[in-house]
Amino acid sequence: MNRTARLYALVEELRAAVPRPLTVAVLAGRFEVSTRTVQRDLQVLMETGVPVRTAPGRGGGWSIDPDMTLPPIHFTAEEASALAVALAAADAATPYAGAARTAAQKIAASMTGPAAAAAQELAARIVTLSSPTDSSVRGAVEQALTTNTVLRLSYTDAAGRESDRAVEPAGLLNADGHWYLIAWCRTRQAGRGFRLDRITTAAPTTEQAQPHDLTELLRGSAAADAVHPTTLASLMPPSSANRRHLPGGP
Repeated sequence: MNRTARLYALVEELRAAVPRPLTVAVLAGRFEVSTRTVQRDLQVLMETGVPVRTAPGRGGGWSIDPDMTLPPIHFTAEEASALAVALAAADAATPYAGAARTAAQKIAASMTGPAAAAAQELAARIVTLSSPTDSSVRGAVEQALTTNTVLRLSYTDAAGRESDRAVEPAGLLNADGHWYLIAWCRTRQAGRGFRLDRITTAAPTTEQAQPHDLTELLRGSAAADAVHPTTLASLMPPSSANRRHLPGGP
């Protein structure tokens, strides 16, 4: 068994044993490798973000959080290539680009044979131009959206006017090659869209934001007819997936 296959088999062994931890000695015996090899493999899993953990002492060992992992997924060559294209297009300015990069690494590590070769060959033929969006701004926006907290930002509009705002993030809009943060602006007391590359500074807070209906924020704006990407439909609850309008609005 090669290392890639063993890493995924280790994850499945730990998933199957939940909630009981497994010792390094037990895992080494099952895979017929040394305990040192298992230790190295577990360290690799930790470094790539797999939620494995160890508990010392009697009855301790290694375990995994089953709610934070996915079962094995087998991609066809076409599916692997499609993922390679989508993830390669997520340049540094794309929201959640960091997560996309680590996801790409995990997908690449899991693929072998024709699927891996097809994805690697296609990825080598994709290039992007970098965007001026500041990584600290993007990270603050991601954090505020993920934690549903108020975001404080400095913004320069299309006319060059600068302003400081406290906003309640509601969603993201992609239009004409630009990403917009859709939020309730406390200064304007209305829904607004903030182009990410025009946000000069952004700082998340610990203040919880009020919930806002993204479709309502878009209503009456130039983006009122925005739609959810069809590729996301399977990830959304039916009530959201069936809506025509995308949450948010500039």
